[in-house]
Amino acid sequence: MGLLIFSLNVTLDGCVDHQEGIADDETHALFTRLMDESGAMLWGRVTYEMMESHWPAVARGDVEAPPAMREWAIKLETKPKYVVSSTRTDFPWANSHHIAGDLRAGVQKLKDATPAGVLLGSGKLATELDRLNLIDEYRLLIHPRIAGHGPTLYQGGLPSTRHLELISATPLRNGAIATHYRRAH
Repeated sequence: MGLLIFSLNVTLDGCVDHQEGIADDETHALFTRLMDESGAMLWGRVTYEMMESHWPAVARGDVEAPPAMREWAIKLETKPKYVVSSTRTDFPWANSHHIAGDLRAGVQKLKDATPAGVLLGSGKLATELDRLNLIDEYRLLIHPRIAGHGPTLYQGGLPSTRHLELISATPLRNGAIATHYRRAH
C-alpha cells in the first residue's frame, strides 16, 4: 500500500492561495522531485481545473516558461492524475481519472493500487481526507510571506489536533522551508 502525501504551498499565516507562493526554478524543481517520487497525483475538481487550464499549454510549448516549469509540465502530462468530484465526470486531460462514490473507499483503493504513493495537492480535499484519517505524510513548502487573507490551510476545521513527527526541514535559497512530517501514532 502506498502513502497519501499532502503537499502544498503555504504562507506563514496559513494562506494557501496559489498566487502567494514563490514560483521560481527552485520551488518547481522541488515539486517536480516530489511528483517523480510518487505514483500518482490526487486533486479536487477546483485544483484540477486550475492545473488543467495552464499546464498542458506549457507542456506543448504554447506558453513561454523557464526550463524548470516546462519540465514539471511535461512530467505532469504523463503522471496519472485522479480527481475527486461530485459535479464533473469528464476529465479529458491526459492520464486523468475520476474518483466517484464513497470518498474513503475510492481514495483507499487508490492508495492500495499505488505502491509509490499518491501526492495530494488540494487544500479542501486534504481537510476531508484528514477527517477520514487517510493522510500519512505532509510535505508543506512554507513561504516567507504573510498574506493576510485566505483561503487558509484546514479552514474547514478538523475534529481533533493532528500530532506530527518532523522528518526534515530544508531551507531553500528563496527563504522558503521545505518541511516533511509524518503522522505520529
